[in-house]
Amino acid sequence: MFKFNPKKVCITGSLGLIGFEAAVFFLNKNIQVIGIDNNIRSNLFNIKTNYGLKLDYLKKYFKNKYLHFQDDIREKEKLEKIFKKYKNEIGLIIHTAAQTSHDWSAKNPVVDFSINAISTLNLLELYRIYCPKAVFIFTSTNKVYGDLVNNFNFKEYKTRFDLLPNDKYYQGIEESFPIDQSIHSPFGVSKTSADLLVQEYGRYFDLRTGIFRLGVVAGSGQNGALEQGFLSYMINKFKKSEKFEIIGYKGKQVRDIIHAKDVVYAFYLFYKNPKSGEVFNLGGGRENSASLLELIEKIKKITGKTTEVIYQNKPRLGDHKWWITDCSKFKKNYPQWDINYSIDDIILDIYKNSL
Repeated sequence: MFKFNPKKVCITGSLGLIGFEAAVFFLNKNIQVIGIDNNIRSNLFNIKTNYGLKLDYLKKYFKNKYLHFQDDIREKEKLEKIFKKYKNEIGLIIHTAAQTSHDWSAKNPVVDFSINAISTLNLLELYRIYCPKAVFIFTSTNKVYGDLVNNFNFKEYKTRFDLLPNDKYYQGIEESFPIDQSIHSPFGVSKTSADLLVQEYGRYFDLRTGIFRLGVVAGSGQNGALEQGFLSYMINKFKKSEKFEIIGYKGKQVRDIIHAKDVVYAFYLFYKNPKSGEVFNLGGGRENSASLLELIEKIKKITGKTTEVIYQNKPRLGDHKWWITDCSKFKKNYPQWDINYSIDDIILDIYKNSL
């Protein structure tokens, strides 16, 4: 068992959805957090984020326990100053900072790759040089598997596409599913590159690294956009009675949804008992799966609001028609973990508590 006694936790993307939940989690355990976040998401998607509100919250309630650096993770020299200063005081690195949009990556693949892949390599090197006894957790994506799932023999129901109960993948996609010979989007490729790098640093250099392949992660800490964070984006449109668009598959595309707090608890369990270069699929699973049509009905019921929805027939290139995560590998390794937030809980959290 790895001795859990970090002096500091370093979190990239510390004011994003998962990063902020991770920061609060460890700060509440009286562990100092080094947060690195420059709010690039606001510029990439041309949206107003809740970056400032989160920063004010951490400074107000945790004061000198939260150390903030507004640095770009692509600038290795600036990151090196942080790692050189704190060195082995860092017991855990949680790398959540990323360019997260499937669509945006096609507009500028070079910038996407520099943020997702090259920055991850730089962080891994700084980790290897300055604090190799630490644990490194990387937030990967189910987009590493490409669009092979779209070749499944789906049955079209009234509100969703789905597999039959006797299908091999009915309970979800496991880690052994192929990751090549498919369309990923440039985002999927940049994250796959980073995913493999984190695996390799764990296995080749014998470092404690964990890769979590996530799908739809949601919670009140996210200010969603059309390009990314679609559940919070939809709920916000309902709040304002503004129409919005659904792209492809008649709204019958299926996703499993997990709350960011459930993700962070999984990180905590991995940190207490880490492995080298291990990969885990993590998501809501079948019990937390829904199509967009089903989500719309749930939002209507929970909020009591309605709005206009426009359906665009042509799907995004490489987009999943269906995705459900098989979390059995993680549950087998960490039986203490389970889903605590249902889809209804997540919708209500976003609707009532969004910053």
